[in-house]
This record gives sequence, C-alpha cells and structure tokens, in this order.
Amino acid sequence: MDSLLPLARKVGEKLKARKETIGISESSAGGLVSAALLAVPGASAYFMGGAVVYTRPAGDAFLAVPREKRAGVRSSSEPWALLAAEHVRGRLKTTWGLAETGAAGPTGNSYGDPAGHTCVAVFGPNGSVARTLRTGSGDREANMYAFAAEALKLMDEQLS
Repeated sequence: MDSLLPLARKVGEKLKARKETIGISESSAGGLVSAALLAVPGASAYFMGGAVVYTRPAGDAFLAVPREKRAGVRSSSEPWALLAAEHVRGRLKTTWGLAETGAAGPTGNSYGDPAGHTCVAVFGPNGSVARTLRTGSGDREANMYAFAAEALKLMDEQLS
C-alpha cells in the first residue's frame, strides 16, 4: 500500500482543494484504488464510494449499465472502462468517475488478454479518457498494485 500513498495523497489533495468528489469502479485492482484514496486524511471530503466490480452480476448491481449501452462491449477493454467510469459517476453523483478493469494473473482472461493487462478510465466534467497498461508479468499481486497506480496516475493527470 505504501507505494500507492504518494499518488493517492496528490489526487486527494487536488480533489479537496477543488471541492470535487470521486466514485470508483475497480476490478482486478481489488479495492486498492479505493483503499489508497481512503488512507488520505480528510478523504470524506471527496470519496463518495467505490465497488470492486469483478463479475457481470456485480456490474449489473453496482453500475447498472443498460443492456443496450453494453451491447458489443467486452470487459477488460477501454470502452468498458469508460462505461464503468461514467456510470459510477452517475450512480454516486460525483464530479469524477474512475474505473479499472483487467486481468491480474497469473493467467490471462477469457477474452484473450494476457495477465498484466488493464484498462483504466476517467469520466469527468471535461469529458473522458482511457488507456491500456500491459505489465508483461503474471505476478498477480504486483499487477494489482500496478493497475491501482495506473488508475491513480490517470486521475492525477486529469486533475492537473
């Protein structure tokens, strides 16, 4: 967790200074993004909630993306990360939505993505952005931390 705290502090301080809020949807990061942001003193000023959306039933329950919007969109992709970021933002009525979806390992996923593949996205007041990270590693725990760091980096960039 210590490796994520400097990034989380930067993001948290920027959100607090701007009086903005964030909602999180994460999958393969397993709650590390939320945990890092909540470790920042004063997190209640900006952190409205987060969910580990690891399965389709979890996505249905927590994100409620309409079937027509998710048609043809597969998990572990930039389009899905964007939908998740948009919908967590809408469900929690936050300024920002931040999402992560991937394959931590030690093997890849059923879509053919290798272990170490993740897509992260931010949906906010100025639009949305997504990107893909591939670590090339099958180390599940290391990938989870790398995925959380990538999500926090993307959020920090959007706040800069």
